[in-house]
Amino acid sequence: MKYLKLVNFEINRFFKLYMVLVGMVIVSQIAGVIVESRSFIKEANMTIRELGLTYTSYAEDYGSLSLGSIMRSGWFVLPIALCIAGLSFYVFFIWYRDWFGKNTFVYRLLMLPTARLNIYFAKATTIFISVLGLVGLQLLLLPIENKLFRSLVPVDLRHDAPMSELFTFFDGLGIIIPAHLSTFIIHYGIGFMIVFIIFTAILFERSYRLKGIVFGGLYCVIALGIFLLPFIIVIYQEKMYLYPNEMFG
Repeated sequence: MKYLKLVNFEINRFFKLYMVLVGMVIVSQIAGVIVESRSFIKEANMTIRELGLTYTSYAEDYGSLSLGSIMRSGWFVLPIALCIAGLSFYVFFIWYRDWFGKNTFVYRLLMLPTARLNIYFAKATTIFISVLGLVGLQLLLLPIENKLFRSLVPVDLRHDAPMSELFTFFDGLGIIIPAHLSTFIIHYGIGFMIVFIIFTAILFERSYRLKGIVFGGLYCVIALGIFLLPFIIVIYQEKMYLYPNEMFG
């Protein structure tokens, strides 16, 4: 329960900033669907009136609009990029705030009557929950945005893509929300290994200061080297010594 209380405590500290990220994603993407759809319809109607076309002939000559094309715009890409940047920054901020914030709060945390590793895992769990929360939000938004898109754009002027196809329009979304469970585990497993490595490097730096920067840097290089070792062997030996499940391990 002490671990869960620490997780709850860390989430509450991050909650306001997290709600800003959530709100930004919702507002930007919904606004993007509305603005891009109306802009396309306005332009289409002007051309149709000038040339005396029908919706069908316009779509054949000039192309139709799909939600996937809107997803490649800044309305979608920018909030996702800002969320990634914000969470990447928070990986560092979640530790350094406790050291450099008011009253050096980390010493109170370290004196709690619980295993200090609980503090480490509570902070990592907060990052994990935050990332999965934003992924879940995106999965909830896509069907809503698809229905909104269909209600705004006439059927003759739009291309209705299935939900599975939408992930192919924006490469970044395919990385964030992979189509297969195994790929999801690999992507997020690697991501959270990186988080653990950064956390440990930060604790090296905080524990040993200037020496800790060297220790933390060496630790990151060694961890990266071990992770890339199978690929390095393949490049230099031009032979595959490991089976795919061994590579995964």
